[in-house]
Parts: sequence; structure tokens; C-alpha cells
Amino acid sequence: MELHQLRYFHAVARTRSFTRAAEELGIGQPALSQQIRTLEKKIGTPLFERLGRSLRLTAFGEALLEPAQSILQQVAMAEDSLANLREGVRGRLRIGVIPTILPYWIAPRIVDFHKAFPEVDLQLVEDATPRLVEQLQSGDLDIVVASLPVKNPDIICSELFREPLFLVVAKDHPLAGKPTVDLRAFVNEPLLLLKEGHCLRDNVLMACTRSKAELRSIFETNQLESIFQLIRAGFGVTLVPAMASSHGAGCALVRLKGTHTRRVGYLRARRHVVTRPMRELTFWLRRVAPELPAGQLLSL
Repeated sequence: MELHQLRYFHAVARTRSFTRAAEELGIGQPALSQQIRTLEKKIGTPLFERLGRSLRLTAFGEALLEPAQSILQQVAMAEDSLANLREGVRGRLRIGVIPTILPYWIAPRIVDFHKAFPEVDLQLVEDATPRLVEQLQSGDLDIVVASLPVKNPDIICSELFREPLFLVVAKDHPLAGKPTVDLRAFVNEPLLLLKEGHCLRDNVLMACTRSKAELRSIFETNQLESIFQLIRAGFGVTLVPAMASSHGAGCALVRLKGTHTRRVGYLRARRHVVTRPMRELTFWLRRVAPELPAGQLLSL
């Protein structure tokens, strides 16, 4: 099997969509589908199966996924090492990150990127998505890490991973000991939210709408830590993504019934040139992205 076929297979497996994978890879969907069919023919069995509009891996696809990912990571690391020896990676790299991602995922890991590319002048900006997108369009930022989707014709979005949302309640809340909870069971529960402009606010409200949950907003803030403090005191509930769960000490986190997730990815301006530092950062983000969901879920 060819390396590019493994790359195409991995993209489809990760996005669970031929359309999204083709867009991300920068190739046409027919060409992508043909390469997957060629790979399946070489292996002798289908790697994907369609159930209605959904796409999932077969048992053979599941068996191939981890080795394919490992091979691609090793190739990427080798390419990075050779590229750095030939040319080096240097220059300014301005990264915008939303407040519900920076302290939980980027901050604990960014030093590794900095050590790998010490000649890159790394600059971080934390802000809400609308303002980060404005800075991206103006050229003040090179890359933004945020919750998807961001609907803007000037912006290219690339998904990195999806993480589940969890209900957060006080330790003595009646639902604190439940293994799972259905949001539809809520009636007039006090809800704590981030203010307008924060992606997580939209994720929470969308989950409530989809579940037809009857929650009433009683507090809004720009700080997720303020919400955790109020919940510890028994003042309301909220939903948080898995990566923020480690900061919920003193609260109880409860799994939700159904599929309630947040999509995390990176954004770049369509008209801007992709520099070497930008390219290395996106490669790095993809390499560290798989570490998050499994690790965080195991810690709950």
C-alpha cells in the first residue's frame, strides 16, 4: 500500500466524512474515493461502511487505523527533522486561542513545540472567536485554535478532534452520583453560561436545544473558573468539554446520554500564504490531538 493512500484513509477515518477529508487534503472527492477503493482492493476487504448518512470503520478499518496513524506520525517526524536540517524553521508565528482551549490543551503542550523549533518567534493571543477571526483576516494572527464551525468565506477550517461535553453540578446535587443523565429530564434548572461570543456558550445552548432541556440562564461571565466556583457553592449547573474536566475539582461531572460534543480545530485566512512555521504548527497540532480525548476520558 502507498503512503498517500494511508494518509487519505486516515483523513477519512478521522473526519468520518469523504467530503471533509477531501477538503482538508485539498483534493477532489472522486479522486479520494478512488484511492480508498484502490487501497481496499489491495487489502481485499472494505475499510468503511455507510449507515444512512453516517460513515464508520469496519473491523478491518479499525485494525488498520492505529498502524496507519503511527506510520504517518513517524514519516512526519522524519520529514520535520530533515527539513529543519536543510532550511531550519524560523520567523514569527502568531497564534490565537479561545479561553476554553488555551489553559486546558495548548498551554500544557506548547513548550514542546517551542523546544522543537526554538528559532520560531512564538506569540500567543487569548480571546473570543469573533475577535480572533477579525485578527486572522487582518493579518495580525497566522493561526487560530477554536471550536468549529466558523462560517466565514475568508476562513479555512480544519477539524482536529471532537470531545464530549459533561454536566457539571455541585457534589451534593441530586444528579452528582448518577452514571449518566438525560438533559431532557431538566426542568427550570439554573444554568451558568459564558457570555455572547464564546464558542462554548453556543455548544451548551445547542446541546440544550437538541435535548429540549428546560434550563434558565441565571449568570453569564467571561471566565469559566468563575462558573466552577459558583457550582462548587451549589449555585447552578453547566456543561463543559472534556479537556476542562481536570479543573472541576470540588464539582461532580456526569456523562450525558446521547452525543453531545465540541469540535476543535484550527483556522487560517484563505488568502494568506502558509509559512513554514504555520505548516509545522498544524503538523504538530495533528500529532498531539489524539492524546486528548482518551487521556481526559480515562481521568473522569
